[in-house]
Amino acid sequence: AAMAAGRVARWAAAGALMALAQPARAEGSEVDYKDVFAAVSPYMWAYLGAALSIGLSVTGAAWGIFVTGSSLLGASIKAPRITSKNLISVIFCEAAAIYGVIVAIILSTKIEPVEYSDTEGWPRGAMAAGYGIFGSGITCGLSNLICGMCVGIVGSSCALADAQNASLFVKILVVEIFGSALGLFGVIVGIIMAGNVRFST
Repeated sequence: AAMAAGRVARWAAAGALMALAQPARAEGSEVDYKDVFAAVSPYMWAYLGAALSIGLSVTGAAWGIFVTGSSLLGASIKAPRITSKNLISVIFCEAAAIYGVIVAIILSTKIEPVEYSDTEGWPRGAMAAGYGIFGSGITCGLSNLICGMCVGIVGSSCALADAQNASLFVKILVVEIFGSALGLFGVIVGIIMAGNVRFST
């Protein structure tokens, strides 16, 4: 039953995509993708960007903490000495979530009220601002998602290596620091992308 429901859902999604691929006709005029995107509120794009910034960042951080935390707890059974210093791996994973929160707060401050016109639609500046905030949010979110995964896997390896040989901790920690910097790159690019965004002209 579950497999049949899955097949039905896939066929329905494929049918919906095929329907969208065909230009819709209304009173003899063609409606293309430009009209579809122009009808979408810029606030939807803006809030979606802020949500993706924090949502993907927290997902990456949680995944990384899950991976490195489980390895740390398992390895500490045989080598209890590794528990305190290897907690830095969990802190690095949590930093990815903090980056997403910071960017989401910055993006939310960029959102300003604008009026919709029945004749002109949404102002061009508001549409550009919505797309800009969306791009900034998804850039930060995806980079921190990958950053959290990277730091989690390296932190897991660091805990296991430290349990076997304490001299390897500092060497692997350097790799972990460079992995954590990937999320910071996404934050910098996201802030730059949203720097000149203005809803109201």
